[in-house]
Amino acid sequence: MPDARAIAVIAAVPSVSLIAALVLGGTAIRVLRRAGAGQRIRDDGPQRHLKKEGTPTMGGILIIAGTLAAALGAAIFREDGYSLPLIMLAGLMLAFGVIGFLDDWLKIRRGRSLGMRAREKLALQVIAAVAFAGALWAEAGSGGHSGVLVGARLPGYAWVGFWGLAVVGTSNAVNLADGLDGLAGGLCVIAGVGFAVVGGTWEVQTLGLALAGACLGFLWFNLHPARLFMGDVGSLALGAAIAGMAAVANNPVALAGLCLVPYVEAGSVVLQVVSFKATGRRVFKMSPIHHHFELSGWPEQRVVWTFWGLAVVAAAATVLFAVMLR
Repeated sequence: MPDARAIAVIAAVPSVSLIAALVLGGTAIRVLRRAGAGQRIRDDGPQRHLKKEGTPTMGGILIIAGTLAAALGAAIFREDGYSLPLIMLAGLMLAFGVIGFLDDWLKIRRGRSLGMRAREKLALQVIAAVAFAGALWAEAGSGGHSGVLVGARLPGYAWVGFWGLAVVGTSNAVNLADGLDGLAGGLCVIAGVGFAVVGGTWEVQTLGLALAGACLGFLWFNLHPARLFMGDVGSLALGAAIAGMAAVANNPVALAGLCLVPYVEAGSVVLQVVSFKATGRRVFKMSPIHHHFELSGWPEQRVVWTFWGLAVVAAAATVLFAVMLR
């Protein structure tokens, strides 16, 4: 494919996903409101969040649609057309989106903030993640990947196990970070752009830009005060797609840097639970850690901007590290 054509396609990808999210956002809000798809707020959360009760949720459908339409559409203009890794990434994002949709729908139907049982949701996530990693390994061949994390070649079962765990972990980390207006969406914009820069393959670059554009468009409706929430359908799908891009690029170092803030959010939950069970004391006023800062008196927007800033710094360091290795 001519260089000029490739550049034009890459440049169009985030524009298409951005415009799709912006154009469809208003309609989605009206449809979700009529369907009664309102967010259920935890009673034990920050009291200021109670006013968000009833805000339309499951807006992540917009992000998934915009991302996949732009990424798969761009493949049409390539001489080689679609590739199996891109199809696998699309399938992974859709699979986790369906899991999140079921969880959201049960919350709405039951009228409470709890949806699927944790073990049921985790089991579905593990199945989808391992299937993706196994299919990716089989497609690439046993000699197609090296263990970047440990600096040595990994056998197939270890590679599949590692990336299956990474997909599930990242998906749930982004889900935990989705607790403030605009927070998770902004973090995913940063991660998507980061993978577009360091991805190394056209599939990762294309999906990264498409994901960033769709999340940026979604932020128009999700910034404080949010008119639309992404729900689990969005956060689970986004986290899985981000980890999936890292698996295609076989780059766990980039994943750790570009998802540093969501991992810190997840780590704060683990630390809180372990501390409370072991000592009866809490490390934070509330976890995930963004709620700790809220309960410490920080305005919601300040927490979001601070976490975005940390994510940008981590992403810049990750990109610089990748450039130095080239």
